Amino acid sequence: MEGISIAKLLVIAALIVLLFGTNKLRSLGGDLGAAIKGFKKAMNDDQSVKPTTTGGDAAPAGEIRHNKD
Repeated sequence: MEGISIAKLLVIAALIVLLFGTNKLRSLGGDLGAAIKGFKKAMNDDQSVKPTTTGGDAAPAGEIRHNKD
C-alpha cells in the first residue's frame, strides 16, 4: 500500500486554495499565528509568576485550623 506522495499533497493543496481562496487562507493563517503567539505568551507569563505564601496565616499541608467564635 502506497503512502501519500508529494503529487497527491500538491493536488490537495490546490483544491483547498480553490475552495477557500487565498484571502481566506491568509486571514486564517494570521489568526492561527496570533493564537499560537498568545498561547506561548500566556505559558511564559504563567511560568514567571511564582506562588508566594502570605506568612504565618497559611496552614501547612495536612493541618486544618478551625476558628472558634
